[in-house]
Parts: sequence; structure tokens; C-alpha cells
Amino acid sequence: MTWVGRERRFSSIDVEAMKVSTGGERVRLEGLYVRVSGSHELESSLQAQEKELRATSTGEIVKVFGDRACGLWEDRPGLSRLLRAVADGSVTVVRVAHEDRLARFGGGWLKHVLSVYGARLEVLHPKTLGGRDELLEDFVSLVTMFAGRLYGMRSAKNRRRLLAESAQCDAGRAA
Repeated sequence: MTWVGRERRFSSIDVEAMKVSTGGERVRLEGLYVRVSGSHELESSLQAQEKELRATSTGEIVKVFGDRACGLWEDRPGLSRLLRAVADGSVTVVRVAHEDRLARFGGGWLKHVLSVYGARLEVLHPKTLGGRDELLEDFVSLVTMFAGRLYGMRSAKNRRRLLAESAQCDAGRAA
């Protein structure tokens, strides 16, 4: 609470906390998060995730946040906007189709950050793996991601080489 002149002002987080502590039912303000791993994936995948999340919603959908980026990247604009909405109290429930859409690794930290602001994470299709199977799946995800980046670097290098060769050919013809 802060004083502005003769008025008391409360943050939205404090107001929501007061609602919960007085026995009032907390409003479900849902933020839906959808993500694809890169520009090569189709727009239809984002739309399918959003459609499934909307169909199972039980609260007020505030906004759909989305990214076209690797789940290992920390600087995803959609995720940043989502976390700001959680911090200012405009989102109380974050919903994703699969936990790896939110983050490939470190999902526990994100759940903790959400809980600090009084929000929670709901995963429509939680993982049922455990132990060795989950570890193997994580390992395969890492190898796949790094292999994709390696091939992408290789193809970018080849494009630059071909462009340089074509520029040399054009310069030779012009002379």
C-alpha cells in the first residue's frame, strides 16, 4: 500500500491476495502460452495449441502469448510479456498444452516464479514419463536441437559461399 495525497493505493497483487484471504473466490485470469521451435514449423501448430487450450478453458482468457523460438532460449518476447502480465496481476493462471512448450528445461524455476506472484501453471498434457525414460527424452531433445543448429550454421555458410562465388562470376563477366 502507498499513499498518494489523502488516498491509499494498493497493487493488484495485494488486492488479489486480500480476496483470497477473505474467503472470496479468486478470479481465473488465464494467460495461454503457445510456442513452436522455429520459423520452419507451421502456423497451424500454434493455432492448434491455442484452439485446444481455449476449448478446455474454465476462466477468463486474458491473452494468448506466443513465440517462434527454441524452448531453451531465455529471451523469448512472448514469454517475457507473459511473465510481466503475471507480475502485474493481470494473469493468475498460465496454461500450456505441454510443459516443454513453456521451457525445455528449468520449468521448475518458472513454476516458482509464478507462485511468487500468486499464479500457477496448468499443463493440459502432463508428462507421464519418469526416471530413465524422461532423462533419455531430454537427452534426445538436446542432441536434436544442437544437430539442427549445426546444420543451420552449415547451410548459412554454404549460402554465403555460393553468393560470393556468384558475385565473382558476375564481376568476371562485367570485366
